[in-house]
Amino acid sequence: MSIDIVCCTNWELTAYHVPLIVAKYKGYFKDENLRVATIHPEDVSDVTEIVGSGKADLGLKAMIHTLAGKARGYPIKSIGTLMDEPFTGLLYLKGNGVTNDFTSLKGKKIGYVGEFGKVQVAELAQAHGMRDDEYEAVRCGMNISKALIDGKIHAGIGLENMQQVELEEWCKSVNRPATDVQMLRIDQLAELGCCCFCSILYIGNEAWLEAHPNEARGFMKAVKRAADDLIRDPKGTWELFQELKPAMRSTLASLQFARSFNYMRSDLANVDRDWRKVTGYSQRLGIFPEELQPNYTNEYLSWELDDEEKVDGNAKQAEMIKKQAQVAQNGGVLVEAA
Repeated sequence: MSIDIVCCTNWELTAYHVPLIVAKYKGYFKDENLRVATIHPEDVSDVTEIVGSGKADLGLKAMIHTLAGKARGYPIKSIGTLMDEPFTGLLYLKGNGVTNDFTSLKGKKIGYVGEFGKVQVAELAQAHGMRDDEYEAVRCGMNISKALIDGKIHAGIGLENMQQVELEEWCKSVNRPATDVQMLRIDQLAELGCCCFCSILYIGNEAWLEAHPNEARGFMKAVKRAADDLIRDPKGTWELFQELKPAMRSTLASLQFARSFNYMRSDLANVDRDWRKVTGYSQRLGIFPEELQPNYTNEYLSWELDDEEKVDGNAKQAEMIKKQAQVAQNGGVLVEAA
């Protein structure tokens, strides 16, 4: 049987990729008469080009990068959501001169992942009255945590469920409290009302989607089954993932999984409200022209979707703050299921 779909992840194999991997090894893709090959990029900035050029049919990418990719001329479209609104911000370690006041970054080195992160930092600096020559932007790729630990940057863009967890574990290893890791959330600094700009999406090459609608629906149906398994039995599904991918058998990976769980979207839907916010934010950043329409659809999701328009976005964020604080303190779903 030949390969039907090549799917490129947004990063190296990581804790929130569970539904994609489990769907393959539980035979859910096979049930849809699909053979799916998964590839992981060396450079996370390559994903939009890999999918947009047709070298991969589907992929995973953050919402803001999906919009920016279209603006760059890559024919890509979001067909669903894997991870919804993970808290994203400028991480820093207490005692290095940075505080919860953004202007404390004046004269400091600020790390970012890829070029659009640099644009976000520049916009925030300008909004807080800082000139370009009053801070140094440092491209770190996905090595933000190491750059902070090594003192190469004073703050850097990262996710609460990934880099923040990594830094907290490092603090513990050197007898520092985990609370020494702090975050200036970008959604709060930029007054967005949500961290949806960094939601991780399932994206597709538009030409491939038009030519293979049934395969796209089958793919999404399979990962939905795996997402349902994850929500219903997080501990068992994580243990299966670890069995399939031994590199994930670590304390750090398990902690990152526990901190990712609350962000995993159960219905996989693209949320209109979030796309409106991030489209406006991207236009404000100058990376998405006003004449373009946001590139997303729910047409490949064949089940009933949640009515997010009835959800108070601010209340949702407030509730997530409480949930994530509890997970950080108590261990989350893996401990609860023990």
